[in-house]
Amino acid sequence: MRLKGHGMLPRIVVIAALYLFALFGLPALLSLYYIDSLTQAAIFSIVAVGLGVLVGRVGLYSLGQYAVLAIGAWVAARLLFATTLPYPVVLLAAGVVTMVIGMIFGLPALRVRGLYLALITLMMAGALTVVITTTNFPNGGSGFWGYNGSTVHPAAIRRPAIAAGDPAYYRYSLVVAAIMFILVFVHVRTKPGRAWVAIRQSESAALAAGINTTLYKLWAWALASFVTGVAGGVLAGSSHYLYSIDFPVQDSITLLAVVLMGGAYSLWGAVVAGLLLQLLPALFQVWGVSNDWITILFGIGVLNVLITAPRGLADQVPRDLGRLVRKLRAVGQRAPAPEATAR
Repeated sequence: MRLKGHGMLPRIVVIAALYLFALFGLPALLSLYYIDSLTQAAIFSIVAVGLGVLVGRVGLYSLGQYAVLAIGAWVAARLLFATTLPYPVVLLAAGVVTMVIGMIFGLPALRVRGLYLALITLMMAGALTVVITTTNFPNGGSGFWGYNGSTVHPAAIRRPAIAAGDPAYYRYSLVVAAIMFILVFVHVRTKPGRAWVAIRQSESAALAAGINTTLYKLWAWALASFVTGVAGGVLAGSSHYLYSIDFPVQDSITLLAVVLMGGAYSLWGAVVAGLLLQLLPALFQVWGVSNDWITILFGIGVLNVLITAPRGLADQVPRDLGRLVRKLRAVGQRAPAPEATAR
């Protein structure tokens, strides 16, 4: 145990240093365009880590996470317009409401898995998208829906007082993301995580071992929906204005593909997925490259995951770099010294 603790300490120090640099160093180095892109990447890394719980830990494939994100954003926007609740309370409420609805999403997971579950969640996401399109997002209007259909420009969704500007809200998003990652990490490293691994490997064996598979499946859906709902609340403040067109159903498929590319089995994979999903399109726009290439790259990335890197880029890239370094060292050791070559 002592060796394990000493081995974990350098890793914790490196993670803390990277996080502090992202929190305080990057806003001073980047323009507002990239700060906004990184804010979106932080938000979608939360969505990715929630989906990673379902896919990587339990083996449940959901194609409805974008609809779950929209629910969290809707609840947060409604509360921000209708009340003066502090922003953390609004995020908590958005997460709880989304968690309850997400557990309803997860009820089919008690009976079906694989492709059938993916199709069911996709159809449920389509139904929710129709509802949101019909009712629209709250924009300061009266009534339960809070939508004002007049031609007057709607009011912007408020942000917390300590994070009114873009750099401050970027830091706020990073703090919320860190809390959500810690929440998932604690679940993964304790009893729920062990139960999820057993269910993913063999549900029949998990039942034989006395694991309540119904409870832990719903637990996974609840956790994934909660963190996604909180991400929706952060997205509401980041976007200022929400529209139903911002949550297309087909983006749930892209989200699943990017989570698989980044690595559904690790928390670093969620970070990679958030960067691929939000920062890469921003870079392509600056470079003048068509966004159509992103779809092609994501398709190649999914093929790479299926063929050579089942644990995603978060595992493949460090492993391949380590192999490259070892090979270069071996070549350097085998190379003859210049004096020996001269003789």
